[in-house]
Amino acid sequence: MVYHVYVEPGEDFGYVAHCPAIPGCHSQGDSLEEALDNIRDAIRGCLEALDPALIPPRSDRTFAVDLEIAG
Repeated sequence: MVYHVYVEPGEDFGYVAHCPAIPGCHSQGDSLEEALDNIRDAIRGCLEALDPALIPPRSDRTFAVDLEIAG
C-alpha cells in the first residue's frame, strides 16, 4: 500500500515524519533517509496495533497542495 507522508525539519535536529492517514503515526530521524525508514516502521507497527475501524480507508484520489493564506 502507498501512504502519503509529510516530512519537515525537526526543531533541534533531523527530520520529523507524519502519516496523516493513520492517527498518531509519527516518527523522526537524524537524516531524511532515516526518518523515512523510521516512518515506514511506524506505519507497519500502527497497522498491526490499531483497531482497523480507526484507520480511514485509503484513497488514491487524495493529494497535497501548499496553500498560502494572506494575513
